[in-house]
Amino acid sequence: MTEALPSTPEWSEKKLDDLVEFLDGQRRPMKSSDREKMNGIYPYYGATGVIDYVDGYIFDEELVLLGEDGENILSRNLPQAFVIRGKTWVNNHAHVMRPKNCVDAKFLAFALERLDFAKFNTGSAQPKITKGTCKSIGVPVPPTKHEQTKVSEALSHMDNLIASLDALVAKKEAIKQGMMQELLTGKLRLPGSTGEWREVALDDACEMKSGFGITSRNISKTGRFRCYGANGIRGFTDRATHSGVFPLIGRVGAQCGNVVLVKGDFFASEHAIVATVRAGYDPAWLSLVLSRMGLNRKSEASAQPVLTVSKLKLLSLRAPPDEDEQKKIASVIFDTEEEINELQSRRDKLRSIRKAMSQQLLTGMIRLL
Repeated sequence: MTEALPSTPEWSEKKLDDLVEFLDGQRRPMKSSDREKMNGIYPYYGATGVIDYVDGYIFDEELVLLGEDGENILSRNLPQAFVIRGKTWVNNHAHVMRPKNCVDAKFLAFALERLDFAKFNTGSAQPKITKGTCKSIGVPVPPTKHEQTKVSEALSHMDNLIASLDALVAKKEAIKQGMMQELLTGKLRLPGSTGEWREVALDDACEMKSGFGITSRNISKTGRFRCYGANGIRGFTDRATHSGVFPLIGRVGAQCGNVVLVKGDFFASEHAIVATVRAGYDPAWLSLVLSRMGLNRKSEASAQPVLTVSKLKLLSLRAPPDEDEQKKIASVIFDTEEEINELQSRRDKLRSIRKAMSQQLLTGMIRLL
């Protein structure tokens, strides 16, 4: 006779009040003027995280905070539930919860963070989640703290990977900005570069013309050619107006002055200005220079901002003595931009995986035993 294997205990939904002890009575708000007088090393928490540092603390343990009020309850642009540790001060805009011995604090924060708090909102002018409402919130939990910890460790590992890529993207972005500042002004020269930079009129570097008129019915989600407007691709169409490599400048609206480099066959609408480089100038390099010129500040003041070709013709720029140096500068900067794009793509994939993991691990669909 075959002996039956023991079954795995199932997850269950428990009220938040059964999982934590509320410490809201110990919170103490402090006016900004008072915090200035008590400036210190201990984090001062509000509804969505640290808002200041003070010379004093209320708590000295691992706790879970849940934002009590504020627009973040609806928008969720910032964390709504999070763990704090060590010496801290919490104001009256966050519920303070001490997890019971059977509860992993990080797991609880993750579990709360994935909930839709809009349905728990009891405020009118100001979104709010009352303590009474919090106590009745149902949280799916595994049967053991060990499994909770396994789940929180897996999700924390993914968060750390995403954070490391965020930091790397930010570092690369800073490097790119520094390179643009140095290389596009001649302060830093690439190996082999000689000759003096010169001041030239923008009109001498390129010919600028507005694009062509097109109605919205002639723009679709599919088509042979990309159709560009003031802020990039508007859609697709069945005919092209240009072929090659061109900087496009947004001409109308909030995005006037926006610069994109376009390659291949495309349609340029009347909302874009097409810059056709003259002999001795590289279009990729010119697009980078134009992007740093603050062209949006040159727009005509009206209800609808408009950038005119006549105004652009009055501008000047500094250029390397030959097109070869321009190409090298553009190559270095665009190579760095490509590295940034690849890192962002990796990060976005990890975020998608993290979202799926959260759905499966925090509901018991996948078990970590």
